[in-house]
Amino acid sequence: MKPTIVKREPVVDEAMDQCEARLTEEEIEKVINEVIDKETGGRLWTYINTCIHCGLCAEACHWYLSNDRDVSFAPVTKIKDTLWVMLEKKGKVDAAFIKRCSQISHTECNACRRCGMYCPFGIDIAYMILVVRRICAKLGMVPLYLQDTVHSHAATMNQMWVKPDEWIDTLQWQEEEAQGYVPSARLPLEKEGAEIMYSVIGPEPKFLAQLLGNITVIMKVAGLDWTMPATAGWDNSNMAMYSGDFEIMARVERLHHETAQRLKVKKIVMGECGHAFRGAEYDGPTWMGWMKPPIPIVHAIAFYYDLIKSGRIKIAKKIEGPITSQYPCNVIRNAGLGSKLRYIMSAVCEDFVDLIPNDRHAFCCNAGGGTINCGPPWKKIRVQSAKLQSENFKRTGAHTIVTPCHNCHSGVEDIVDGYKLGMHVKFFSELLIEAMEIPEHLKPKEE
Repeated sequence: MKPTIVKREPVVDEAMDQCEARLTEEEIEKVINEVIDKETGGRLWTYINTCIHCGLCAEACHWYLSNDRDVSFAPVTKIKDTLWVMLEKKGKVDAAFIKRCSQISHTECNACRRCGMYCPFGIDIAYMILVVRRICAKLGMVPLYLQDTVHSHAATMNQMWVKPDEWIDTLQWQEEEAQGYVPSARLPLEKEGAEIMYSVIGPEPKFLAQLLGNITVIMKVAGLDWTMPATAGWDNSNMAMYSGDFEIMARVERLHHETAQRLKVKKIVMGECGHAFRGAEYDGPTWMGWMKPPIPIVHAIAFYYDLIKSGRIKIAKKIEGPITSQYPCNVIRNAGLGSKLRYIMSAVCEDFVDLIPNDRHAFCCNAGGGTINCGPPWKKIRVQSAKLQSENFKRTGAHTIVTPCHNCHSGVEDIVDGYKLGMHVKFFSELLIEAMEIPEHLKPKEE
């Protein structure tokens, strides 16, 4: 079986280029067979032997549809050109082939699992892509920018190399910002026995600190008992999960859960991030051999839904429309929070215009699954392959796209810029701060 290598514009990725130069065929063969023999089993072989190569998965893939139905972007082709070759040749492939496998699995697939919904046999193609990534990661064949975030996780236990003093300074700063809305607002650190531990991802203290101020206001208005850790364990993102470095993924997730246990909280509320929720709820615990996380985890969508539905947060004035929302794959298609997302949008927005298709059938923003973290060298093909979703956004006529996920937020911003849509991109918390009622007794006193 000869892999189909379609011409792409050359991309310089120093990490992958250097890895290609040093890899030996003996090392490649050893790693491929170790992963296949020791880390996979009946699941993989059932998928491999069940696939009838019908290609129905292609019409479900935004990469395929956005690139004029180029068959090389079809999910089944991605497996045919990577994993099938490895199995047929029993790992006897060269470094150039492994480099192409990394390009396909890391930069040309989001592991969004939409294709699996349309497979007549329910084959989880994303799982097989992640097996390819695992092999590439163990060989060191990972895009430079993605590997840099993994190194940051390994060294600092957060994605953005945020130092301990920077973390504390940012929290204190955002507590002060929150007090501009609600003078009695507090961002409590290390409060043992609180109801909630709120956890965020590295980019929040690094680039989007205002989101920490937002949640401080929301928690105060809702009257909730909450805390955040002052030490490592606060970052719930986990790019090692998507690079294929499951050992570092497990270290990050273990510390995250142990931090919540140390604080004796009753539940963890995750900020607006889809891949982080998946890592903490499923992938991390599964790799560590846990049946389930030791402390219940709630994603921001479900959290805001409960606050609004219960009346803890009241909407004073709905946001003027039209407004639409991206459906983050890992919390909608894979965790079923679509109806709660629409409830929030309808409660907060005057004119919520839904995407078509929506909910579990909605298309990926083309940033998730670690793809956006592969960095600037791979941005052009990524934005080009988001053409389909750009057209879906444009049809809504919305002035704002809500993205309850950090990767979606960044990816949708790239779509808006790349296709000149002229739309704003916001998180749910930004809409809530604008729309919710602040009780009189919590408002600043007029001087």
